[in-house]
Amino acid sequence: MNNLERHIQQIQKLARRNQALNSQLKNLTSQYSAIQQQAEKYNQLLSRFSEWGVAEWPEKPSKKKVEHLKMVSLLYVSICGFEALTQMDNQSHHIDILDEIYISINKIAQEFNLTKIKSFGDNMIYAVGLSNKNRTNPIDITMAAIRMNLAIQNIYNQQRCEPVWKVKMGIHTGPILATDKSRRYSPFSISGDNINVVCRLGESCPPAKINMSEMTCELVKEFFQLSSLGTIPVRFKGSLKMFLVNGLNEELQKENNPFEGNKTFAVRYGHIQFLDIQEKVLDLLEKNLPSNLYYHDVKHTIDVITEVELIGWAEGLSEEEILTLKTAALFHDAGHMVDYRTHEYQGILLARQILTDYQYPPERIETISRLIMATKSPPTPKDKLEEVICDSDLDYLGRTDFIPVSNNLYRELKERQMVGSWNDWLQLQLNFIQRHQYYTQTARNLREVNKQQQIERIQSLINKNKVRINY
Repeated sequence: MNNLERHIQQIQKLARRNQALNSQLKNLTSQYSAIQQQAEKYNQLLSRFSEWGVAEWPEKPSKKKVEHLKMVSLLYVSICGFEALTQMDNQSHHIDILDEIYISINKIAQEFNLTKIKSFGDNMIYAVGLSNKNRTNPIDITMAAIRMNLAIQNIYNQQRCEPVWKVKMGIHTGPILATDKSRRYSPFSISGDNINVVCRLGESCPPAKINMSEMTCELVKEFFQLSSLGTIPVRFKGSLKMFLVNGLNEELQKENNPFEGNKTFAVRYGHIQFLDIQEKVLDLLEKNLPSNLYYHDVKHTIDVITEVELIGWAEGLSEEEILTLKTAALFHDAGHMVDYRTHEYQGILLARQILTDYQYPPERIETISRLIMATKSPPTPKDKLEEVICDSDLDYLGRTDFIPVSNNLYRELKERQMVGSWNDWLQLQLNFIQRHQYYTQTARNLREVNKQQQIERIQSLINKNKVRINY
């Protein structure tokens, strides 16, 4: 039998095995469905007993909520070294060091909002991304692992002794099933193949190193220096690629410290974090904005966010300035959920509340507050950032869809009795647009020509209305 025939036989054997596994999976799925249906019938019977008022019937236990979470990052920490401890005389001293290591690991986990899911022997599993959906959780858990490693090294440096305890770490990101256990000390019970994967990664890691899966690597490679560690087999998943974390990328690390982020790191992290904040705020707007906001709606907010980024890059602003502008644009009209006339002030209050929860620097929150207030009409910007957000907020004045957008604003103001007749509105718009100016060169290049055309169109409409009235 030649090599080709052997390969064909192996492929056929694997195909048969795969078919058998698929058949088993279908049978298990069918059995699970039948069990679920039977359980539902029992629950209905229990509810009927409760309705009949049977006093001696025990209270129905609350149903545990099971969630399928798409992106949770897991950290496996394993502490080894007891085999070396048996040969030492000063065992109590090293046990004290072990206790100090545990205290440091748990303290850092709390700082990075990691949840301890499991603890078995000297092995622990932490998770982030359970309670709140956040795109930064792979970065957060990697930074937490780095800090843990550094803390352990510092403990041994202070003790001036050779490390006895060998700490291995594995990181993996993926979907899990989480059950709310309603227990303060451990709010979730998790399950799924990815727990086995992160344990396998941790056990395959060299001591004092951090090992991560290819999935996590793809999510954090723009932030960290990573090197291949080879592959390990995982049941039903084939070979799993592994990568060692060697520190932050050079342009993101503080001078002479590859494990601590600099200002550039914080800004790039902030751009990813902004996506979570944006999703949260837009969801709030969708649910809470009054239905008769025809101009200051979610679309307007998205338009301004897009425009500040476009104008900002064209004007040569930095990454940090673009991030600040986008965040201010996100909140600049959010105050309409509370009050129409003081929406800028209300938007600042909301921004301060939400951004503090996301650990935004106080000085950036102050700048964002100033930019929100700069959008108050009539605009009088005092610096480049204020010019960009003011131009973005009134971008529609020079767009081709000016008329329908203007009509929406009229309808919105009319329902609040803030404007008179249609003719009054046309004259008000004409006066406003004639006095208005774009402040950035980019906005002037993009919108000034169209804005002049809108002036002519409004003037034409006013003249036509005067002819009708005279007639």
